[in-house]
Amino acid sequence: MSGIKLVAVDLDDTLLDSRLTVSPRVKRAVEQATARGTAVVIATGRMFRAAVPYAVELGLKTPLITYQGALVKEHHTGREFFHRPVPLELARDVVRYLLPTGFHLQVYVNDTLCMAELTSDGERYARLSRVEPRVVGNLLAFLREPPTKVLMVAPEPEIDRLLPELRARYGGALHIEKSKPYFLEFSHPEATKGKALARVAQELGVARAAVMAIGDSYNDLSMLEYAGVGVVVGNARPEIKACATYVTATNDADGVALAIERWVLGEEHAELKEGRG
Repeated sequence: MSGIKLVAVDLDDTLLDSRLTVSPRVKRAVEQATARGTAVVIATGRMFRAAVPYAVELGLKTPLITYQGALVKEHHTGREFFHRPVPLELARDVVRYLLPTGFHLQVYVNDTLCMAELTSDGERYARLSRVEPRVVGNLLAFLREPPTKVLMVAPEPEIDRLLPELRARYGGALHIEKSKPYFLEFSHPEATKGKALARVAQELGVARAAVMAIGDSYNDLSMLEYAGVGVVVGNARPEIKACATYVTATNDADGVALAIERWVLGEEHAELKEGRG
């Protein structure tokens, strides 16, 4: 039997299938893991309110790692473990610097999705997240308290062009990461999934070697590195798979269930392939 006592799993393109639903097999695996005493924790870039419905559906009573690790909070008690928002002046500088690009920008204040206007990118994001956006007009005029994060939506070539410039501008003052090829996120330097997962593991009394993380994208790399076992779903890009201990099936082929069945429930699966080892 595996010694895994904590499983941290990303939502989009990992735990959720392409229809943004939890498959019956994944749900059953999570329920069986929980019944055996293994804590299952959602670790997502999504807003807290956008993650709660999935925690409820899965019957989880563990802290939710949200906003890439900027906010860790229990949905069933309201207990907040920590919140690391972007310092206000830095957030305002990011918005001021990026406004001339013309790309869609949004900020998150008090777990509310805020944008200057409802662009097609903003509408698509809100629909996928299943949250109601707040249209605030001038973002700089609106931003009067530290946001949990700032996000820009742009074509990947533009993000790749801007990323070195932005990292040079802000240095270690901000954590800047692609969460998806078309999302560029700005958060507090301590707001990473890896650091949040370490905090949750400590809170739950679980050793690093007994932690498994499952993800698919760039913002999952820190928790894959932290975990004793790092699993990447088969639909991830090659550079993400290269960072995995194991590669499982895709999110549409119950990859998360396969990983839990193998590492928590003790079942063998040919679909799991060794990564970095």
